[in-house]
Amino acid sequence: MSMVKESIDVAVPVTTAYNQWTQFEEFPNFMEGVEEVRQVDERHNHWTTKIGGVRREFDTEIVDQFPNERITWRTVGGHPEQRGMVSFQALDENHTRVALVMDVDPSGAAERTADMTGMIDRRVKGDMRHFKEFVEDRGGESGEWHGRIRPGQM
Repeated sequence: MSMVKESIDVAVPVTTAYNQWTQFEEFPNFMEGVEEVRQVDERHNHWTTKIGGVRREFDTEIVDQFPNERITWRTVGGHPEQRGMVSFQALDENHTRVALVMDVDPSGAAERTADMTGMIDRRVKGDMRHFKEFVEDRGGESGEWHGRIRPGQM
């Protein structure tokens, strides 16, 4: 399993950055290779990705979500196997540090090659830059969700 870490400072309040990140169906607007994210319920999302010509569909489960602070997830059933956390730290009233940590277990030859050559790391860095542009250019979030999800809660 490979770990990817990236953080970026965005020129929006912490609530705006967090609110925008909770709009999972907007991810294709700033994440390369993500074709669709469909929110199934408060905890589950269905993803369709196409990376390096390989199309994958998989589900993720939010295992911990604390408004304006963090969202932790993992894939459920199948590949790619991953888990991660995105956190939000107010730097001042108009600037936020968004930090992403992901553990990814590449499956298949193309994904293992992408991991070994640093492509996954570069992709995440690019996606974080695109998120910064996306949220700053909008001037506000496209929606919000402030529910609390606790580990082990069903």
